[in-house]
Amino acid sequence: MASFKILCYRCKKNYVVASWRDKFVTCYDCWKNEGSAEIKDPKMKKMFDISEEYYKENAFLRSIKLNYIRYNNLSDRQIDAFKETVEKLKKPAKK
Repeated sequence: MASFKILCYRCKKNYVVASWRDKFVTCYDCWKNEGSAEIKDPKMKKMFDISEEYYKENAFLRSIKLNYIRYNNLSDRQIDAFKETVEKLKKPAKK
């Protein structure tokens, strides 16, 4: 899929890698304010306790965490997709 860099819609300072599918693109620095909220559920707290680098490089992981913070609930498919994406990021890409 083709990707390009676009300015963050909130701060208009940082560039973010986006594709034609992305509607409202925000940088990691703007997301960090919302994404640092306290998570009370121990199961979800453990799931979201991953390296900051994963959140920096993957907008999908940021959106899932933000959805949990906003709605305090995730579907089983969202949880599975989150875990699967983290596993893919942990394994180095084979050439």
